[in-house]
Parts: sequence; structure tokens; C-alpha cells
Amino acid sequence: MSAPEITRFDEAWQAQIFAMTTLLHERGLFTWGEWTQYLGLELKAGPQVAGNDVYFDGWLKALEKLLIDKGITEAAAIAHLAEDWRAAAAVTPHGQPILLENRDHAI
Repeated sequence: MSAPEITRFDEAWQAQIFAMTTLLHERGLFTWGEWTQYLGLELKAGPQVAGNDVYFDGWLKALEKLLIDKGITEAAAIAHLAEDWRAAAAVTPHGQPILLENRDHAI
């Protein structure tokens, strides 16, 4: 089965999460059947409004849950990494790339 079709990305993170999901599938971490089940449940449980942000928020949550349920990662590891990125973003000047190594410079 081929990758799901997406018509557009409004933000870079949406394209990145799509690419990450595709790569993890290609590496055999899950089937498209598993993926569509998780994504469908997440989208059904989420807010029933249109828009790429809502769709890809659901996409991200579905991917996290799938990887946790398959024992590939843990919720605590995801939360820790997300906090590291938030800390790096907080100290990054507007218009500059956010670099994870900058998280240690957070005030």
C-alpha cells in the first residue's frame, strides 16, 4: 500500500511529520493499516473543525500513540524531547532556525 496523499502543507512541521511517518513506515515499524487505524481514531476524537493545523495535530498525536503502543518509545521520552524543543525555541531569535543544542541557554 502506498503512502497517504496530502494535498498541501501550511507549515514546515506538517511536511516534516508527514515525512517522518512515511520513513518509519518504510523502515517497517508499522503497516499503513495500523497507521490509518490510529489516525482515524485520533481524528474522530479531536475537534471536528477543518484545517491543516487540526489535521496534523491529530496526525502527530496518532504517531506518538502508535510508537508508544508498539514499544518503540515512551511517553516520558516524547514529553522530555518536546520540552527540550520548547526551551530551544524560547531562546531563538525570531527568524533564526531553532537548534536543539540551544536549549541549554534558556533563561
